[in-house]
Amino acid sequence: MAPPTSARPGWSRRAQYGLFFSFLAVIAGLLVGLGLLALSIVAPSAYAGVRGAALDATAPVTGALRSVTDTVGGLVSGAGNYWDAARQNGDLRRENQALRRQSIQARAIFQENAQLKAALTLRERNVVAVASGRIVGSSLESERRFAVISAGTGDGVAVGMPVRAAAGLIGRVVDAGMLASRVLLVSDRANIVPARLLRGNQPVIATGRGDGTIDLRPLEVGRNPFKPGDIVVTSGTGGLYPPNVPVARVIRLDDDGAIAIPMADPANASFAVVEKPYEEAALPEAAPTEEAER
Repeated sequence: MAPPTSARPGWSRRAQYGLFFSFLAVIAGLLVGLGLLALSIVAPSAYAGVRGAALDATAPVTGALRSVTDTVGGLVSGAGNYWDAARQNGDLRRENQALRRQSIQARAIFQENAQLKAALTLRERNVVAVASGRIVGSSLESERRFAVISAGTGDGVAVGMPVRAAAGLIGRVVDAGMLASRVLLVSDRANIVPARLLRGNQPVIATGRGDGTIDLRPLEVGRNPFKPGDIVVTSGTGGLYPPNVPVARVIRLDDDGAIAIPMADPANASFAVVEKPYEEAALPEAAPTEEAER
C-alpha cells in the first residue's frame, strides 16, 4: 500500500524519541532548579554544601577553560608585542643611522673649522701673508705632485711664492691664474727645500721622491744624523722659504740619509696660506717656470 501523502518528510521514531527526551531534560532541569530553590529557603546550610560541591566539580573545567583563554590571549598579545617590537626596532635603527650621519657631518665640520681657525691664526701671526684659500685638489697617484688652491693673481699671488698650511710647508706656486693657483708639493721630485734638523740644527736637503715621501740628505757626507721621529724645518737658506717652517718627519733611515713624510698633507688640510718669499730677490719673474711647462 502506498504511504499517505499527508506524512511529513523526515519524521521518524528517532526524532520523536529525541523530542521526548528533550522535554524530559527540560522538566528535570526545572525540578532540580525548584528543588535547589526550596532547599536554599528551607535549609540554607545544606544548600551551601550543595553549592560547594558544585563549585568543586566545576572548578577544574573552569580552570582548564581559563588556561585555554589565557594561552590564546597570550599568543595574540605576544604576536602584537612582537610586531610592535619589530616596528620599534626598525624606527630605532633608522634613528641610529640618522644620528650617525649627523655625527659624521658634525665631526667633519668641526675638523674643517679647526683647520680654518689654524690657517687664520697662521695668517694673523705672519705679516707677510699674501692670501689664503681652500685646497681644492691634489694629485695622489701621478708621479708629479701638485695641489690647486682657490687663490690667484687677483688675490696677489705670484709664481714662486711659498705655500704653507697650519701643520707645515706645502710647496711653492708654479702656475697662477686669476682665481686659482697650482702648487708644486714638497714631495715632488723637482722640489728641493733647504732645511735643517730641528734636533742639533744640522743643515740638510729635502727632496721629494714623487711617491708622497721626502728624501733627506745631510750636507756632511759620511755620517747619518737622523733618527726616526726627527723633525726637519726650513733653514731660510736661498731666501725663498722662511725659516723654522715644519717640513717633514723622519719615518725610517736609508743609507746615509732618511725617508720622511710631509708634515702638511694636502689630502688632510683644507686651507693654505700663500706667503711672500723670505727675501724678495728670491721671487722669479712672473713667467711659466720649468715645472709648470712640464
